[in-house]
Amino acid sequence: MSDKERLHIMGTPIDNLTMGDTLALIDDAIASNRHIHHTVVNAGKIVLMHEDEALKESVVNADIINVDGQGVVWASKILNKPLKERVAGVDLMQELVKRAAEKNYSVFFFGAKESVIKKVVDRYTKQYGPSIIAGYRNGYFKKEEERSIAEMIAASNANILFVAISSPVKEKFLYENRDVLSKVNFTMGVGGSFDVVSGVVKRAPVWMQRPGLEWLYRVYQEPRRMFKRYLVGNIKFIKLVYQYKWGKLSKQG
Repeated sequence: MSDKERLHIMGTPIDNLTMGDTLALIDDAIASNRHIHHTVVNAGKIVLMHEDEALKESVVNADIINVDGQGVVWASKILNKPLKERVAGVDLMQELVKRAAEKNYSVFFFGAKESVIKKVVDRYTKQYGPSIIAGYRNGYFKKEEERSIAEMIAASNANILFVAISSPVKEKFLYENRDVLSKVNFTMGVGGSFDVVSGVVKRAPVWMQRPGLEWLYRVYQEPRRMFKRYLVGNIKFIKLVYQYKWGKLSKQG
């Protein structure tokens, strides 16, 4: 994976890739039957990485690290390490499902509620045909079930795995079971993307996505659950940007 530029921003390695660059790397891995693990970072995850060493380890060891958060793109410019563009996880997932139909890839969907994941699989089956579906499972399980779930996914012979579970659970699941999941060409955590695809949660309109206001739209939809999370997270993120900008923290680490 040496044919990409990896920057270090606020203690976090991030690959300076466009959507097209990312898709090309994934296509190459599947064509050559290699395994690559993908993750994304946004403002909230960067804050958590400064507090959770296991989460940080799972992120920094990923093969592809995209920026999924306009706030991080802005921070990269403030810190004089400008990133090309935001590569949103939900957009990348949608592009890869489309590619699965075009290139005969198979996909395993793991996460969310049973009712939600069934809607996701039904929608993609109707849109692209059943051949792209390697399997699916909801995201509710006990810690001791993780290994058997990973083995089930590997046995499905999927080319692509999407894990729609919140951070840091999905990152730790993928990292701790990476040996078993190495049979899958491409693994990726997609957070709440299944909720968006199923229609349970509406995505912010494009005019709010472009200036990085998707978080505000989430607060509007789920004020009780999201207000404190985003308010506290955004304040901590702004503080981190200030600390790295003015040398309070190492710009390399």
